[in-house]
Amino acid sequence: MEKRPRIPIPVSVREYIFQRDNYRCCSCGLGLGETALQIDHIIPLAKGGSNDMSNLQTLCQGCNSSKGAKFDPRFRRRYG
Repeated sequence: MEKRPRIPIPVSVREYIFQRDNYRCCSCGLGLGETALQIDHIIPLAKGGSNDMSNLQTLCQGCNSSKGAKFDPRFRRRYG
């Protein structure tokens, strides 16, 4: 499996993902006022994941750092 290149996620895409996920971490449920939120690749780029919006989710800093480049089967790619 080939690692995909990391490209900057445009501000408009980041905002769309945050809005779609209701400004909450998809793992623990903490919200914007409670923690710092980040954009995460559901299927990591290191595991062949893509940069498209269906492969992005909102995670808090703690959940994102503990997930790392692992695949977490609890999350599914979103379409639409």
